[in-house]
Amino acid sequence: MMDFLTLDQAKDQPLWRRPVTLLFLMALAMPVAFFTWYALLNNFVKEVADFDGADIGLLHTIREIPGFLSFLVIFLIIVLREQVLGLVSLMLLGAATAITAWFPQLTGIMILTFLSSVGFHYYETVNQSLQLQWLPKDRAPQILGWLMATGSAATFCVYFVIMVLWEPLGLTYNVVFMAGGGITIGVALFALLAYPQYESPHPQIKRLVLRRRYWLYYALQFMSGARRQIFMVFAGFMMVEKFGFAVHEIAGLYLINLVLNMIVAPMLGRIVARFGERNALLFEYAGLVCVFLAYGGVYFFDWGFQVAAVLYVLDHMFFGLALALKTYFQKIGAPGDMAPTAAVAFTINHIAAVFLPVLLGLLWLASPAAVFLLAAGMAMISFLLAAMIPRHPVPGGETVFAGALPQAAE
Repeated sequence: MMDFLTLDQAKDQPLWRRPVTLLFLMALAMPVAFFTWYALLNNFVKEVADFDGADIGLLHTIREIPGFLSFLVIFLIIVLREQVLGLVSLMLLGAATAITAWFPQLTGIMILTFLSSVGFHYYETVNQSLQLQWLPKDRAPQILGWLMATGSAATFCVYFVIMVLWEPLGLTYNVVFMAGGGITIGVALFALLAYPQYESPHPQIKRLVLRRRYWLYYALQFMSGARRQIFMVFAGFMMVEKFGFAVHEIAGLYLINLVLNMIVAPMLGRIVARFGERNALLFEYAGLVCVFLAYGGVYFFDWGFQVAAVLYVLDHMFFGLALALKTYFQKIGAPGDMAPTAAVAFTINHIAAVFLPVLLGLLWLASPAAVFLLAAGMAMISFLLAAMIPRHPVPGGETVFAGALPQAAE
């Protein structure tokens, strides 16, 4: 029988059955399936289906459609609890990942990518909502930093196994996809059966919510989604296409990212808490402008793979500061708006994601450097938007234009 506990009652539970522990367990489970898929993707589609830049762009456009449809989560939580929906979504992600190698044709890869993306994006939408509901505002940046480090640790294990064992054991795509997806399914099923259902003190609005006072948050989400696509789709593909990285070499590059992320992510949470969301995001976007310009230089000046690898690591580290965007909304948002706004924000974040990969895939065929220069321009727009965040955002004081004194929220 399913137990229901308020957040206050949950404090009396053993440490392993508390809401924050469940967040950490989910943070461990999701990367195992997702990053198994991500680590093998570029080599799998190149070797098995002979993808080019246009094909990989189309694949990622299909992958982002469920993200664009994240607003449908609002209607699902009318009949399913957020906690249950998040764990079921994790199981879908794991199942689709597990059978990826069973369908090595273009159509099969596209369909399974869509299904795994439904699981991933719906999990991420619900997970963000639960984080903002369950974490206290004064400790949210630090805990979010530790959650990022936890996810990085799980991802590290995935890449380490692939890098170290791929060649010695003669691993196949099917074996690794099955293992990664199966682990995620198992952890999600355990969490579904072993944990009580936690009741937030603030009931969530179960309809779409768009508020004028959140406009800056929406704009930053839109630019974040557009910018992220270029990193997710083309930075890794560049390492394979231009420099001929093999599976274990790509995994090794990811491992470097993850070791640094495990060290740096908790620090990022403290940086956001110490210097505020505005300064953290300004630093992130300024760094990304430089990184994307340098990516263009890899093509213009024919820099070696060492430069590209360093840029890839820096790129990944700067993106870690995006946790400041979550805590910015936590500070300005009404308590009942966390779930509906998480869904709307994910949809906004993926508007550009639906059309950018396929269009930029075509641009990639003509000029890979132009793709990265476009990303630098996007990062600059994000920098200008972040400059509008006040030092101490509050409801009624969401932007520097709202005045110094808090006003009544809508």
